[in-house]
Amino acid sequence: MEFRIDRTAFAEAVGRSVRALPARTPVPVLGGLLLEADAGRLAATGFDFEAAVRVEAEAEIAVPGRVLVLGRRLLDVCRVLPDGPVSCALEASRFTVEADGTRFGLSTLPLAEYPALPAAPTPYGTVDAAAFATAVAQVAVAAGRDDTLPLLTGVQLRLEGGEMTLSASDRYRYAVRRLEWQPGAAAEGVVEALLPSRRLLDVARSLGRCGDVVIGWDPAGGGGLIGFEGGPTRTALRLLDGRLPAYKSLFDMAGAAVAEVECEGLAEAVRRVAVVAEANSPVRLDFSAEGSVMLRAGFGDDVAAQGASDGSPWRKERRSVRALGVPGGRPRSGATWPFVRCGESACRASRRRGDPSEAP
Repeated sequence: MEFRIDRTAFAEAVGRSVRALPARTPVPVLGGLLLEADAGRLAATGFDFEAAVRVEAEAEIAVPGRVLVLGRRLLDVCRVLPDGPVSCALEASRFTVEADGTRFGLSTLPLAEYPALPAAPTPYGTVDAAAFATAVAQVAVAAGRDDTLPLLTGVQLRLEGGEMTLSASDRYRYAVRRLEWQPGAAAEGVVEALLPSRRLLDVARSLGRCGDVVIGWDPAGGGGLIGFEGGPTRTALRLLDGRLPAYKSLFDMAGAAVAEVECEGLAEAVRRVAVVAEANSPVRLDFSAEGSVMLRAGFGDDVAAQGASDGSPWRKERRSVRALGVPGGRPRSGATWPFVRCGESACRASRRRGDPSEAP
């Protein structure tokens, strides 16, 4: 095996495919990156049974072949290589990387012990890459982080007609995002898949500038895999078992009071008062009939508030909040799931018991 490739393209292919490798594994070959050189293309593949990432790049192939090397070690090498062409070759059981007088030699892993890679799912439809990346980022924040409850660490993807729906919940909040997608000729019926949120978020970010993302799905089951392909990158994710609870009743807003707040202003206000709040402590929002909202957080001596009555030290801040145009009205009594909507995104958060201390 011998090939020549531009350093930037080589580093990008290695860097993207290494993301699929496990941080720690009792199986040494799963820490390896599979390099395949043939027909003017170099393919780098990372695999850990939960995800497979394959990235291709153009290269000058002198001798086609395959080699398995430690992925993160190769990435470290790529980061320090000088710009320009890189020459790589397999010499007996050693993989050499050379560029502008700099030469590295890496030991190889046994190819015979490397597991068989899953077949790529059948193309099922396409979605705009930028819109998909934005939607996944908006929903993934509501996914759980507790690996002892794997169901709640996922993002549920639903495909029906020309609409894609993404949803996630950690029991305390529920986020839902809808966007358009283009079903392919093979698309039929309704597809529901529960995907690991961290994996899906990483995939969406890496494909965010690819124009369109091709979604792969095998209607017959496909071994529990769903695929995403954009540009030179192709990823397959293994599905989680189960499905999230239904959320329609949570977003039933019949007869509820509604307050509209400018997103950036509300986010800035929350960031300010959260300085004195603990990680899981509540932030209280009080809506007045005058068209303003008061945010409070903290307990004991450490408290903060955004907005107050005229003449107080918070007067300037309150005017900026009032300019957001919050209509009068208070949340209905007994509402335990306040509703937040921004554009096409919607989220409900479980209301915490107990009120933050009053601001001085």
